[in-house]
Amino acid sequence: MQPDHRGYFGPYGGAFVPETLMPALEELIQAYGAASEDEEFLKEVTYYLNDYVGRPSPIYFARALSEGTGGAKIFLKREDLNHTGAHKINNTIGQLLLARRMGKKRIVAETGAGQHGVATATVSAMLGMQCVVYMGEEDIRRQALNVFRMRLLGAEVVKVSSGTGTLKDAMNEAMRDWVTNVRNTFYVIGSVAGPHPYPKMVRDFQSIIGREAREQMLKKTGRLPDYVVACVGGGSNSMGIFYPFLEDQEVHLVGVEAGGLGLSSGQHAAPLTVGRPGVLHGSYSYLMQDSHGQVHSVYSISAGLDYPGVGPEHSYLRDAGRVRYTVATDKEALEAFHLLCRTEGILPALESSHALVEAVKLAKVLDNSHNILVCLSGRGDKDVHTVAEGMGEELV
Repeated sequence: MQPDHRGYFGPYGGAFVPETLMPALEELIQAYGAASEDEEFLKEVTYYLNDYVGRPSPIYFARALSEGTGGAKIFLKREDLNHTGAHKINNTIGQLLLARRMGKKRIVAETGAGQHGVATATVSAMLGMQCVVYMGEEDIRRQALNVFRMRLLGAEVVKVSSGTGTLKDAMNEAMRDWVTNVRNTFYVIGSVAGPHPYPKMVRDFQSIIGREAREQMLKKTGRLPDYVVACVGGGSNSMGIFYPFLEDQEVHLVGVEAGGLGLSSGQHAAPLTVGRPGVLHGSYSYLMQDSHGQVHSVYSISAGLDYPGVGPEHSYLRDAGRVRYTVATDKEALEAFHLLCRTEGILPALESSHALVEAVKLAKVLDNSHNILVCLSGRGDKDVHTVAEGMGEELV
């Protein structure tokens, strides 16, 4: 689905931003519209995705994992094999090439798990741009390795101590920076969230995941998958893999939110499951909020899913019933993390582990004539300290 001219997917989306940002958003809408129809720009994006990122990422049949569940066959879309180890770089390649085309020399970004920050710092270094990344204090603690990687790449990492010190607070500070320095600064949003045109633009850059996966599954199995499963925080990897399958009604699409300590605990990040519509970070979408409309604090063991909102297109797809959204708890995600490590020799990101939980549940009730495709959105090296903490072990 394409948003309308105001950036709405049905009732969701829009641009709820300070008046000072409207000219910058209008400039971005015009620039992206022109670039997306420019064959030279699209060729340049494709060149970097192929020769720098390493695309296409493969589809892998997880034979041991599938046989262990005793049911359907599970396939993995290996976004963890991209340069920098996650799907995030697909979008940063596109946005930073657009920033350069617009004459912007300073880049700001926010990050939770650090994967978007690392990807932004990486492409900024390659293109010779100044890069500032905002990151919550709690996420800096959880993702120390990625903070060091960003600094090695020349980025300035700004600690955000307000609120819960997580992704929501980092995004607030990045938007304030953008408002202050809008003349020379391009804001690289890492998810399908934020004001129009970001949800559409990020989806377009990430839809390379689903376009490749659709073609690869047809070639590998002779048909489309029965299920496509992906984790949902802000929702970029899931929107990227879902989008090219939306018209294939025989393909069931499942998004998995962070169930944290359980929905009854109140310690989770599941706006599509238990939230209600409201405005956050420039768009109208489902979000976690209290009875007064104030944004709720959220929690997940996965820093990348620890966000109270979600992209507006996901909200539209939820209401339309095209995508089923569910949750996986921290405990289930950790079990899935260990399961993939031990059956396939792959350390998945904790974000991706949430999607694996649902894939395993489905595989146990479906016979082996069914195929399940999981978006393995990132690798788990960044999460080993968190996993070790969960196991009660201290890394030397």
